[in-house]
Amino acid sequence: SSVLCVFPPGLVESSCHSRIFWMKLNKLFLQRKFFQLEINDPYAGPVLLDEKLASRCGYVLSEDVWGNPIFRASVLGCHVANEADKLFSLTVNIRVSSFSSMRAAVTYTYPMYCSYSSWAPREIVCEENYMEVSVKTDVPAVSNDYTVAWMSALPETQNLAYQLWQLMFVSPSGRKRILVSDAAKLGYSFNNTLSRVYLRAPYHSNESDFSTVGGVNMNMVTSTSMYRQRWLLLLIDTTVSCPVDGTSFTDTTLTWTVPSIIPTLVLQESTFLSKSISMGVNGQVITNPREKNYLLEHNATHIGITIPIGAEGGKLKSSVSGGVYGVIYSIDLFLEHTWTDADWQTTKYTVIKPIITPFIPQIPTVINNTLPEERIFNVAFGHFLPDVSLVSVTIGNVPFTLRQAQHQGYKIYETPFSNTTKGFILEVPFDDIYVLKEYVNKNETKYTLLLNYTLSVGPEMTLYYHSAELECIIADIELPEAVGYCDKENLYLAIPILGLHQYWNLYIGNKLLNRHTVLTNGYFAATNSTHLILQIPLFAIGVTYEEVSFQKIKARFDVVLRKVRTLETLEIFSTRCNFNSSAFVVCHPDGTIMISAQMKTIPAIDMSKTKLRDSSCKPKEYNEEHAFFKFHVTTCGTSVRFEGDHIIYENEISYEKETLPGRSLPTITRDTDYRLTVLCYYRAKETLMLGAFVSDSSTHTSPAFGSGAVVPRSNIAVYRRIRQVLNVVSRVSKDVSFMEFYEPNTAILRRSLDPVFLEVELKDESPEAELYLDNCWVTASLDFNSISRWNITVDG
Repeated sequence: SSVLCVFPPGLVESSCHSRIFWMKLNKLFLQRKFFQLEINDPYAGPVLLDEKLASRCGYVLSEDVWGNPIFRASVLGCHVANEADKLFSLTVNIRVSSFSSMRAAVTYTYPMYCSYSSWAPREIVCEENYMEVSVKTDVPAVSNDYTVAWMSALPETQNLAYQLWQLMFVSPSGRKRILVSDAAKLGYSFNNTLSRVYLRAPYHSNESDFSTVGGVNMNMVTSTSMYRQRWLLLLIDTTVSCPVDGTSFTDTTLTWTVPSIIPTLVLQESTFLSKSISMGVNGQVITNPREKNYLLEHNATHIGITIPIGAEGGKLKSSVSGGVYGVIYSIDLFLEHTWTDADWQTTKYTVIKPIITPFIPQIPTVINNTLPEERIFNVAFGHFLPDVSLVSVTIGNVPFTLRQAQHQGYKIYETPFSNTTKGFILEVPFDDIYVLKEYVNKNETKYTLLLNYTLSVGPEMTLYYHSAELECIIADIELPEAVGYCDKENLYLAIPILGLHQYWNLYIGNKLLNRHTVLTNGYFAATNSTHLILQIPLFAIGVTYEEVSFQKIKARFDVVLRKVRTLETLEIFSTRCNFNSSAFVVCHPDGTIMISAQMKTIPAIDMSKTKLRDSSCKPKEYNEEHAFFKFHVTTCGTSVRFEGDHIIYENEISYEKETLPGRSLPTITRDTDYRLTVLCYYRAKETLMLGAFVSDSSTHTSPAFGSGAVVPRSNIAVYRRIRQVLNVVSRVSKDVSFMEFYEPNTAILRRSLDPVFLEVELKDESPEAELYLDNCWVTASLDFNSISRWNITVDG
């Protein structure tokens, strides 16, 4: 059941082009509703439009490129009222319901009118779902030039009933003669008007045939309409042929090709003359195609229409195929070709062709518009058609809806691009918690933004995902600058703590500067809100003595600034000062010992007469209170012994007394007894970490010298110094040739019984220095004291 209602404004637009009714329904009015079309038969009432009725009666129900329902009807349609082949009218019922069953439908009645009087002797229409040919009934007698198919039809006229139309179909399977009433059962429609006869045929019927004309496939129905009235016999050629393809595509254009001459329609090609060719879009004739960037061209064999993808009059629609974003372009074209030939005088040939391109991938681009100085990622993502919307965006690994993203402080908004496309802008601060940050180079930070967009695409609202990774490296890290100074007994370094342990660590030689190192080496450390203050006693471990002379020491202390992750050396902070020291001992790594001995006797002695165990080893410099000695551990009577893990070199400074003449004991002297024992401690074993990582000789700094103290024993002072680390470099060879070595920081894989070709080199310049390898082992971690250990060599 339905209710007749007043027609709402804006629901329907209609026009009459040539000999076709055109009607468009507004999709907005029909949104979320169901509709049906009924054709009003002037005699039988409403008839529901379905596919079979449409193709047989000359109706088309489809959609335009914007999704609006389109209804087209031939003026020779089954239910069209015809007044003298000049005025035509058709009434359509539009039934609208909110239910798919069409219950409670509302019916709107819409009449259409069309006037058309400029009929050509033959007119052919190639529609989406049917082919139609109409000819004047006063055609001249059959020409002797007609084909054998025409001539073979003549004997069939003997069996015609009086005043009765019959149809003769000629196909590869043979000739078939049927009555008009039977033709309707096969999907054909045949009738005559006041001055014309027409035949309407579906595509791909049993009586049709295919042929190829100039590379274009044609569907044709070869037929003869036969009519006898008293002494008049009419044989009317109602053959029709229409293209079924002819489209081709590139990434930027589509081309539709139609043959200029169709042999089944032009029997005498020598008499063919093309009169006019025009094209149209959406039912409207385009008088100047070039203004719209269309190209209409023709030659003796073909007519071609080329349309740029995305051109005006068509529509681009977004789509997703196989997870790839792309577009589909559709446009409704029609072509009218009028020609003359000797048989038909004039033929008007109309083809209506909706064209949809294949899926065209359009990979979106991510444009990094970030200005580093603003410290905000600015990301443009496009280009998209208006039918695409942004649903959510994942930043890092956290998904945000648009509302959540804005609440988080991100900016997301649309921006128009050229050619009616759009993009999405996202702004994320560098300091956001979901932005990855990595310290690189010397003073730069690499900011990495990981994105994953989720978009809704097209009217189907298909979800599309696109990931992106953006990087920006800026120099926004300020390297610390240390300040060094000294007092009478200490060296100082003041180092800024901003970024310490986050980007870099401090090292003393190859040892990490931490609380343990400070306590072990005898340093003093204090921090305030901005700086680490490091106090290093003059004779502490790690102090380098650049120059040692009589009562003067030029000392330097280095702190190395290294990256936390890569241990790359960035800076070496040094403080360097001159000290006036009354008494000291310096034990150099090359075995050189320098001593400044101070007189502590009453009465005083002549320091020029002091000596080492070898009496030939005299002071290099002296004055009334001090004597300065410089010698090597292998000279001047120096003794050596082993004590625990140390090698101890010992010598003694003594005073050569003057005695009074006399032969009896005890000896008489006025000089004070003076004796000073000097000890230098060197570590007998050095432990070198090798294992999974090979040490790099380029990172070695000057070795440290250890610590010392003066220990008085009554009038005997003991000078003790301990050397810290040997300047040793190691490499792992790839084979026994020792010609090719593994790069530093390279993991080395070995089976348990495979040999390891290890080269260890002592870099000390002294020819007296020797290197002995005692024990070598592998650990499971960088800690060489790790419990899990596997021996490589034992006892050398």
